[in-house]
Amino acid sequence: MSKEHITYLKKIKREKIIVLTFQILILVIFLLLWELLSKYKIINPFIFSSPTNVLATIKNLFISYNLVGHILTTLYETLIAFILGITLSFIIAIILYEFKILNKIIDPYLTMLNSLPKVALGPLIIIIAGANTKSIIVMALLINLIVGIMTIYNGFNNIDKDLIKLFKTFNASRLDILLKLTIPASYKTIISSLKLNISMTLIGVIMGEFLVSKSGLGYLIIYGTQVFNLNMVMAGIVILIIISFVLYKIITYIEKKLLK
Repeated sequence: MSKEHITYLKKIKREKIIVLTFQILILVIFLLLWELLSKYKIINPFIFSSPTNVLATIKNLFISYNLVGHILTTLYETLIAFILGITLSFIIAIILYEFKILNKIIDPYLTMLNSLPKVALGPLIIIIAGANTKSIIVMALLINLIVGIMTIYNGFNNIDKDLIKLFKTFNASRLDILLKLTIPASYKTIISSLKLNISMTLIGVIMGEFLVSKSGLGYLIIYGTQVFNLNMVMAGIVILIIISFVLYKIITYIEKKLLK
């Protein structure tokens, strides 16, 4: 290994340490400010709670409210909706890419569906699917599916046209171009879609739990609101932030493996 390469690796390592240090520092400062502002009533402690109260509430939820069960319920619904969403998004994006005329026909409808507030369809979803887990998964699918389709399709569409011409010059079939050029060249876009999809799915699941669930983190948050236990609401939000961070890190790990 050359001296220059060693110097470069040290620089990369130093940058990672600096970034991680500042990330931790920002989090610590935020928590300290939150605690102090709440303690001295600069902000309303009843509404905004405090880190110590949130931790105490999380502990109480573990003991008295089966918090693990609620977390597992939300994760299960998120995983099902995410797998369905990304699979359908991928398949539909391929169909739209291969049949351009079909994309031109349904593109306005995709745009309209994407701009529609999905929560407005909540009552209709409940009537059709029932007040159960199916409604929650359908709500999450409505939120993540259109975004996933549009993201993956745009990735396919941005492939270098000269590369496609080169494949055609060697008599590659449409299937060859799809499997050996279009999809591999769109790995980064597909991974970006996964990152976006997981967050949108979690949002959809929580919205669905607000409407129909009797378990899950969304249920805990809405229940805490109903009984004016805002410590429970803040605890639910904090747990959701942690879960979304963990899910994001898992997708990032998958990204590193795929891009290799």
